[in-house]
Amino acid sequence: MAEESGRPLPLLTLENEFFWTSGEDGNLRIQECESCAALIHPPQPICRYCRSRALGVRVVSGFGTLSSFTVNERFSLPGMPAPYVIAQVALEDDPRVRLTTNIIDADPDSLTLGMRVEVTFLADGDVWLPVFRPVAPRSEPAPLPQEEIDPARFGEYVRPMVRTEKFEDKVALTGIGMSQIGRRLMRPPLELTIDACERAVADAGLTMADIDGLSTYPGGGNLGGFAEGGVTALEAALGLRPTWHNGGIETFGPGGSVIAAMLAVAGGLARHVLCFRTVWEATFNERMRAGKVPAPGGGRTTSWQMPFGASSAAHTLAQNAQRHFHRYGTTRETLGWIALNQRANAELNPSAVYRDPMTMADYLAARTITTPFGLYDCDVPCDGAVAVIVSAVDAARDLPVEPVLVEAVGTQIIERIEWDQSTLTHEPQSMGPAAHLWSRTSLRPIDVDVAELYDGFSFNCLSWIESLGFCGIGEAKDFLDGGKNIARDGLLPLNTHGGQLSHGRTHGMGLLHEAIVQLRGAGEARQVTDAHVAVVSSGGLTPGGALLLRSDT
Repeated sequence: MAEESGRPLPLLTLENEFFWTSGEDGNLRIQECESCAALIHPPQPICRYCRSRALGVRVVSGFGTLSSFTVNERFSLPGMPAPYVIAQVALEDDPRVRLTTNIIDADPDSLTLGMRVEVTFLADGDVWLPVFRPVAPRSEPAPLPQEEIDPARFGEYVRPMVRTEKFEDKVALTGIGMSQIGRRLMRPPLELTIDACERAVADAGLTMADIDGLSTYPGGGNLGGFAEGGVTALEAALGLRPTWHNGGIETFGPGGSVIAAMLAVAGGLARHVLCFRTVWEATFNERMRAGKVPAPGGGRTTSWQMPFGASSAAHTLAQNAQRHFHRYGTTRETLGWIALNQRANAELNPSAVYRDPMTMADYLAARTITTPFGLYDCDVPCDGAVAVIVSAVDAARDLPVEPVLVEAVGTQIIERIEWDQSTLTHEPQSMGPAAHLWSRTSLRPIDVDVAELYDGFSFNCLSWIESLGFCGIGEAKDFLDGGKNIARDGLLPLNTHGGQLSHGRTHGMGLLHEAIVQLRGAGEARQVTDAHVAVVSSGGLTPGGALLLRSDT
């Protein structure tokens, strides 16, 4: 057994041990369906293509195509000091299989998408990590592997509505609340949650006694500053007796808690559901560095990406961005217009974390995080909580506030969920929900007055713009050029509160809060004129979700 390097090593299981130890004899092994000969990765108990359970293991050639890569310059892990190259390699034996890996023995500047690579193995403890190096002599780059689903054809996979009656017509959004937003507030996260919830209840003209439902994302547990304790913590603090509650991470992005609440209200399980989302990542990280809170996880990892240093969503999305650049001619400046737009809007928002003016030169000069992303392509870790109340539409008519109505939701999963096996050129899980959304309404993109689109990274936002049809697939470079189309007085006013890139990482719920503010006409200096229809998206690599909202006028 080799000496351990200190890098994150995979947890060996009955399902994956063959893969992580196959390099002992210098051969790469992948699970194979013995009925249709497809390669299956990650390993599964059934073939996703023909549903056969006749599965085995095949020794493959070890050659592949470099389908994308990113040079990680910001995140160092034990045994893996930055910089290093994280890549996705499509196997020549079955290009549907893409391995997250490292590229070694190559200058990063010499790497090109489509180049041929071959496997070699790094012995580390009791595992052999498959890494790749360019094949010598080098040949002309090959075309990138084809998508399982053409991005332009996602709508063909949308399931028709089960019935003509829509649950969306039975609900309304009646109250919003936001706590203090800031960097390292050093306040208990539950305290922030209660602040936001109390403000939302008061905003709706309700009392806590009226609240009969609770819904949150991602729920309880040690989630590294991304939750405050979930439904259990809030119920214990407020002494509520909900008839329905919900909390969990496997939903339609952070906004999934709101969609779940709509279903509960439409189904008659509750009348007023309090939905909330709290982050305290900035304070958590500070306290973790001081040894005052335990780090999440620990020990060996079940991730297929972490052993290669792919520790952040940035690493996956950066590779999707590289492929978008390669295929459609997108540039860093394209992403820069999104960042500059968000900053310009944040300048008008007193609650935004970053409000200083920013130029394209500032954006391009910022330090690299993981290519092609720089500092201002990444959202701002912060502390804060946001709450939204979902009410029965008939009850909403009796409240002192004008309700915001729900026109449609989009939730369908069409592509694979695994980060590195999913869509090649866009944020995974944006095109399916987008196509689904438009199947549930007669409204169209041209009818949207304001868009609050998930921007955990600038590229998330670009993906949603194309997925929702505000421009064609691959046309974002032209649509975003100059920033005029997405300005507050443009064709598609975008992320009017500053988005997560400048307002702060409130994980999608801040976007919903802002959409309701705009539809109420309460945006003050940043208000979009005559905003009656808004689209909101949430989810960054998680299964995504989209909401189409309209004012009650």
